[in-house]
Amino acid sequence: MDTSAFQPMQGMTDLAAPEIALWQRLEAEARRTLALYGFTEVRTPVVEQTAVFTRSLGETTDVVQKEMYTFTDRGGRSLTLRPEGTAGVIRYALGLGVESDGARLYYIGPMFRCERPQAGRKRQFHQLGVEAFGAPNPAADAEIIAMQLHLLEAWGLKGFTLDLNTRGVPEDRPAVTQGLADAARPHLGALCADCQRRFETNILRLLDCKKESCRQIVAGLPPTTQFMSAESRQYLDEVLRLLQKIGVPARVNPQLVRGLDYYVHTVWEIRHGALGAQDALSGGGRYRVTMGDKTFDGVGFAIGLERAIMAVQKDNPTLTQEQPRLMVWLVSMGAAALTANLDLAQNLRRQGVACGLDLAARSMKAQMRAANKSGATTVLIRGDQELEQGTVTLKNMADGTQQAVPLAELTARLM
Repeated sequence: MDTSAFQPMQGMTDLAAPEIALWQRLEAEARRTLALYGFTEVRTPVVEQTAVFTRSLGETTDVVQKEMYTFTDRGGRSLTLRPEGTAGVIRYALGLGVESDGARLYYIGPMFRCERPQAGRKRQFHQLGVEAFGAPNPAADAEIIAMQLHLLEAWGLKGFTLDLNTRGVPEDRPAVTQGLADAARPHLGALCADCQRRFETNILRLLDCKKESCRQIVAGLPPTTQFMSAESRQYLDEVLRLLQKIGVPARVNPQLVRGLDYYVHTVWEIRHGALGAQDALSGGGRYRVTMGDKTFDGVGFAIGLERAIMAVQKDNPTLTQEQPRLMVWLVSMGAAALTANLDLAQNLRRQGVACGLDLAARSMKAQMRAANKSGATTVLIRGDQELEQGTVTLKNMADGTQQAVPLAELTARLM
C-alpha cells in the first residue's frame, strides 16, 4: 500500500511527544506572563470570509496576492484559511461594539500561507499574538514592546535584538510614496521582478525585499521619516524615550516597514541569531483598520512559535529536555492484581498523581520495560501476596531500591 497518502502535506507537520512538551511549556509560560498585563485569550475560527483579510491587510500585499489559501464554498462564498491572527480578532471585536475599546486579547493557534517551506517557516505554522485596542499612545506602544521582551526572557531567550521604525500616519503616505519613487526610479532596472511590480503597486514593500541586490539599493534610499510630518517623527521619538526609560534597548532601522498595509506609527521586529539569514523571530506594530462602519486603533505583535522553538533550543537547552510524562507505573502480576490496579490508578489520578499501567496482562519483564520507557519515577508492583497483605511493592526507578508499603500510606509516600 502506498503510504505517502498518509503523510502530512508539504510544509505541514505533525506535533506529538516528545516535541509537544516544549510547545506546551512555552504556551503555559506565555499565558502566565500575558495574564500579568491583563490579557485574556480569544479563539477565532481558522476560516474567515476572504474580505476579512483583503480589507484589513491590503489588496496589494504579498500575503493577499500570493500566499493565501482561498476557496469557494458550496454557497458561492469566498473563504480563506487565516494567514495571520489580527484580522480575525478585529472581526471578533467588531461584534463587541463599544466593549472592544480598551480590550486586551491574545491568541495561540495555527495560520496558513502558501509559500516555500524552509527552516522555521511552514505552510501551516503557529503564532502567538496579542492585540490591545485603543487610540494611538506612545506609552501603550512602549508597554507592549516591553511585554514582548518580558515574554522572550521568560522563555530563556537572550540573543535577540529589537529594531524599530515608524510608518507615520495615512496623511503621510502620498509624500512618502512620492519621495521613495523619486529616489528609487533611477535604479528601477536593477530591481528584482517583484520589486519592479511593488514600485507600481506598493512602493513601501521595496524596503522589505530580502534579495541582496535590492537591499543594497534600498540602503541608499532616504529614510521614510524624511517625508513624514513632524507629528509622526515626534511620536517615534517619544516611544524611543519611554523604552529607554524602562530599560528596553532598541535601535532605529529606517528600512523597516513590515509587510501589511494596516500599520501606522510604530513598527518593530525582533531578530535572533539562531535563525540564520532569515533571522526575524517576531514583529509587531500599531495599526488602524476599518471594518464595517468602525475604525479600530490598536497595537500588537505576533511570534512564530516554530521559530521561537528554534531560538529556545539554542539559548535555553535545559527547557527542551523532556520531563517524565508519568510519575507512577503499576505492574500487575495476575488478573486479580490488574483489576485492583485499575481501581488504584483511578484513585491516584483523582489525587493528582499521573499513572500508567499495562492492560495486556503481559509478563513482569515486559511490564517493567514499559515502565522504563514511560519515564515513570516509581513502579508499584502488586501480586497475590500484596493483595492479601494490603500492600504494594514500591520500586524507585532511579536507584532500583524497593520496599513494601501499606496501601493506607501510599498516597503520602508518593506526594
